[in-house]
Amino acid sequence: MRRFYALIVVLLLSSLACFSIPTPAPTHTSRPTEVVNTQAPTDTPIPAAAGTQAPVAQTPTAATTEEPTKTPYPTSVLDSQMTSLIDQIQQQVIEERGLQPSHPVPVVLLSPDELKQNVVNDFLADYTDEKSADDVIELSAIGLLEPGFDLRGLYINLLSEQIAGYYDNDMGEMFVVQGEGFQGPEHLTYAHEYTHVLQDQNYDIKNGLNYNDDACEADTERCAAIQALIEGDASLSEFTWFGSYASSQDQQQILDFINSLQSPVYDSSPAFLKDDFVFPYDQGYTFVTSLHDQGGWAAVDAAYHNPPVSTEQILHPELYPNDTPIPVDLPDLSSALGDGWRELSRNQMGEWYTYLILARGANPNARLADATAQSAAAGWGGDEYVVYQKDSTNSTAFVMQTIWDTNNDASEFVTAFPQYANTRFAVSGDQQGDTITWTYEGGYSLLILTGGNTTTWIITPDAATAQAILGVVQP
Repeated sequence: MRRFYALIVVLLLSSLACFSIPTPAPTHTSRPTEVVNTQAPTDTPIPAAAGTQAPVAQTPTAATTEEPTKTPYPTSVLDSQMTSLIDQIQQQVIEERGLQPSHPVPVVLLSPDELKQNVVNDFLADYTDEKSADDVIELSAIGLLEPGFDLRGLYINLLSEQIAGYYDNDMGEMFVVQGEGFQGPEHLTYAHEYTHVLQDQNYDIKNGLNYNDDACEADTERCAAIQALIEGDASLSEFTWFGSYASSQDQQQILDFINSLQSPVYDSSPAFLKDDFVFPYDQGYTFVTSLHDQGGWAAVDAAYHNPPVSTEQILHPELYPNDTPIPVDLPDLSSALGDGWRELSRNQMGEWYTYLILARGANPNARLADATAQSAAAGWGGDEYVVYQKDSTNSTAFVMQTIWDTNNDASEFVTAFPQYANTRFAVSGDQQGDTITWTYEGGYSLLILTGGNTTTWIITPDAATAQAILGVVQP
C-alpha cells in the first residue's frame, strides 16, 4: 500500500490546515523528499501579529549560492536580497531549534513549472502503472478506494497543484520557487523545510533513522511513525519561527494566501487519502508537542535516538516509547489458495489505517462516526495483513490478523465492525458464536474472534476460499 511515508508530501501551511497555530512564548513510494503543496482549508485561525522580525543571532553562515548543485535544471543565481533573507531564516531556525548544520545546503531556484515537473518525476520515477494497479487492488479490497481508481493520475495532479518548494534529502538540496513567489507563505515554508535540513544533517534521515525506500516498503507502520516525528518536529519549529520572527508583512501575506486558497485536486481526493496526507503534520505535531511540553527540544532530539515505531504511539503519545507492537506472522497461503495466485503485498495496517478503514471508506454510507471508529481502533496491539491476487480471474484474497491489548479492546472492535461491514457489503452479517460472515454478490467476508484478544478478517471471492485460508491461519 502506497503511503506518503517517504515522499513526505506537505500541504503548504499544512499546520494551518490541521490545527490552530499557537503563538509561541515564543500508503510504497519513491525516494524521501519533501514537497510543499499550497492547499489547505481556510478556517484555521492565525496567531496575533508578532510585530517586526526579531534580531538574528550573528552566527557565521556559509553562503548558500556557492555550493555546486546536482539538479539537472539550469538555475538562477540568488540575488543579494534573497540570499540575505534565506540566510536570515536559516539562522533563525538554527537558533530556535537548537540544532547546528554541518555544512551549507545548496539552494536551487526553479520556475514553478520546473518545480512541479521535478516533483512529479521524482515521485513517479519508480512508481509504474503496474505498482499503481496493485495499490488500487489492495486499497479497494479494504474498502478505501473504488476498483479501477486512477491512483497514479491522482498523484500526478495532486503533486502538480501549486508547488512552492521542498528539501530533497537524497540530493541534499533545497528547491525554491524563483521570481515573485518567495513571500510570506514561502518564508514560513522555508522555515519548515530548513528544519528538515537540520534533522538530516544531525540524524541522517535515510540511513540513521533507516527511513528509506527498502526499509519503508518492508514496514510502512514504522515509517509512518518516523515521518510523523520528522514532520511534527518541523511543524512545531515552523510555528515557533512564525511567532518569533515572522514580520507583520509575512503574516498578512500568509493570511491573504489562506483566504484566497483553492485546492480542487486535494478537495476531490478520496476521503482516506486526505486524512492520511495530513497525518504526519496533524497527529505528528501533537506527538512532538507532547514531547516538547515534557522536556523542550532536548526531549524531541532524544526521540531521534529512540524513534516511535507505530502510529499507535503517535496517536497516543503516552504510550511512547514503551508500548511497542506485538509481532504477528501470517503463514504463506499459496498452498491453500492453489495455482495462479500471487502474493501482492504483506505488511502492517496499524491503528491509524484500521481507523481509516472504519471511518474513511470509499462508501460514505459505511463510514462509522469518528468517535466510534477511534474507539474501535484503539487498543491495537499488533497486526499483519497479506493480499493475494489471481490475475486470470481478477480475484483478490485479503487476510488481516490483529492482536489487541486486552479482551475488551478486541470485543469493542468486534462490536463496531459489523456496523461498517453490514453497510459496505450491503447484507447483514450472520453470526455463529465468535464468527461473523457476510455473503454478498461477488464476494465473501469473515471476521472471527479467537483467544479473547485476536481477530482475523478475511475477504475472498467465495466461502470455500475463505475456509481454506482459515484452515491455515487458524489451524
